Amino acid sequence: MTAIGLRRYRDTRKHRRASRRDASRNACLFCESLVVAAYNLCHEDLSAATRKSASIAFARQVAMYLAHIAFGLSKSQIGRGFGRDRTTVAHACRTIEDRRDDPRFEAVLICLENAAQTWSRYAGGEREAC
Repeated sequence: MTAIGLRRYRDTRKHRRASRRDASRNACLFCESLVVAAYNLCHEDLSAATRKSASIAFARQVAMYLAHIAFGLSKSQIGRGFGRDRTTVAHACRTIEDRRDDPRFEAVLICLENAAQTWSRYAGGEREAC
């Protein structure tokens, strides 16, 4: 392979990785927006670097869970999308799974999952990149 061909190959790989990162970040942002609307929160609180209150931390966990379930993102991708560690995402998923026994919470979560899955179908090109 020539030097020019190798450079193009590397540029194409970088572009694909950046495209996948953008798609996973967009999915995380969408999940954040859904949760902000559902729980009547401020977007800045949900995306803050600190834990904030327990209710905000729980809402963030719901958004992480949605990103994992509705978009099939890995815990590492979600962690990068939310500015958290993958182990934090794993804890969030376990926490939300444990809370699904509550019928009221389950109903809200099903609505959020349906909304996220509908968006992922209509934004099909981005979901394929993930």
